Amino acid sequence: MKKFNTLKSIPAYLPIINIDTDMIIPKQFLKTIKRTGLGKNLFYEMRYDNNGKEIEDFILNQSPFTQSKILIAGKNFGCGSSREHAPWALLDFGITCVISSSYADIFYNNCFKNGILPVVINDEQIKQISEYSNRKEEISVNLQGQKIEFGNNEIVFDIDQFKKKCLLEGLDDISLSLEKLEKIITFEKKLKSIKPWIFND
Repeated sequence: MKKFNTLKSIPAYLPIINIDTDMIIPKQFLKTIKRTGLGKNLFYEMRYDNNGKEIEDFILNQSPFTQSKILIAGKNFGCGSSREHAPWALLDFGITCVISSSYADIFYNNCFKNGILPVVINDEQIKQISEYSNRKEEISVNLQGQKIEFGNNEIVFDIDQFKKKCLLEGLDDISLSLEKLEKIITFEKKLKSIKPWIFND
């Protein structure tokens, strides 16, 4: 997992509430277990018409938002089923930070496990930074300092310190386990000497 520290981008603003995981990545694209290749199908039913042609007025089909790394979304983002393909699709498209006033819990936690920073700020603050999307101007997200910087202003956001550490150091669940590898090996050696029959084939 890539380390996350600071990020600067023109944000894409999608002011729709209750965007569920089926809207983020529809069920027909869930057959893969690979984390790559899903970006082209992100928000599929909003990005493409019935013939598979891009819908021009959808924000992620417009320049410069096709290159946005930051998505500003309506409240309760990521609700619905718990599919991990949703953050995979966002990440594969290039989005590594989502800003919203609220998230579904499972989606929120899945973001951290896949290198995406989900920032929570209030609706008035969302309105402030959405203006930078409208003007096609960059904002900056500083995870270490826990702040969003735009123009001469900044918004400080809260984040769980363990989740922050994982993003800063690029630690997913496997990496966290490997950090304890020596203790795991020591434990297994001790267990094998006490209960050798457990390890018999």
